[in-house]
Amino acid sequence: MFTRISIALLLALAPATALASQCPTMMAAIDAALPTASLSDADKAKVAELRKKGEEQHSAGDHAGSEASLGEAKKLLGI
Repeated sequence: MFTRISIALLLALAPATALASQCPTMMAAIDAALPTASLSDADKAKVAELRKKGEEQHSAGDHAGSEASLGEAKKLLGI
């Protein structure tokens, strides 16, 4: 019985940890694309601001907010 409960709990938590690992991947993609992006200085500043906000949200455990911020930054970059 204990084994089944442990397995169920593990399976319930697995998706949360999988989503949490997306944030660093998104930050790395932004970091790689930003130096060569053909954006205005204002747009580059906005991307940098969104990337920083996303990292802060990720560190605070707000992965949904982080993904939203980082997703907006990626959209501005066209990636």
